[in-house]
Amino acid sequence: MASDNSGFQLRAYVFLDSLQPQLAQYMAKTNKVYDPREYDAALFLEIAPAMEIHAKIDQALKATKVRLGSMVTERVFGMMQVHSEDQGEVQAAGQAVLDASSLKESDRAPCEILQNKIIRSVEQDHAIAFTGLAWGQMVLAGDSVLIMEAKPAAYLSIACNEALKAADIKLIDIRVFGASGRLIMAGPESEIDSGAQAATQALEQLNKGV
Repeated sequence: MASDNSGFQLRAYVFLDSLQPQLAQYMAKTNKVYDPREYDAALFLEIAPAMEIHAKIDQALKATKVRLGSMVTERVFGMMQVHSEDQGEVQAAGQAVLDASSLKESDRAPCEILQNKIIRSVEQDHAIAFTGLAWGQMVLAGDSVLIMEAKPAAYLSIACNEALKAADIKLIDIRVFGASGRLIMAGPESEIDSGAQAATQALEQLNKGV
């Protein structure tokens, strides 16, 4: 995990080429600033210390025409998400932050998968419990459920997005900030298997560039 001489640490740097509709709509529910549109490009960036995120947001917004979607400042970590329909603008925003910090994308921390399991054909009580915790869609009895946890948390954004590209599944819940992140998705067993494979491959591919 690299840092510049100000003590800034780059935990996660994640470019999404095309926000899938469910993830874009989920973000519209939870964002605090400017909602993305379906199929916008997006950048998730997580750093430490938390309040340093304000300087990084300032660098990205002054350098490009991206819009700020999310900003989270916790005790230790800060996370920002910016987006645009123009992939080049999003990539330029990320590069502006990296240049100002004397870092490269490959300086980001590696992804550690903490949990990666499928609960097959859940019972009704379990389905209701999942739905009660959800910000996204509902889990129904008989659905299979993918549960994934990873750190840094922001990496789960690309795991979710690639799973949605690969399979006809439902986004139930996703947490992309904090000490570790959480992703819950549901659907028919075969579709969940395909989505889980795509999510895992996306995280493994990230580490090849670290």
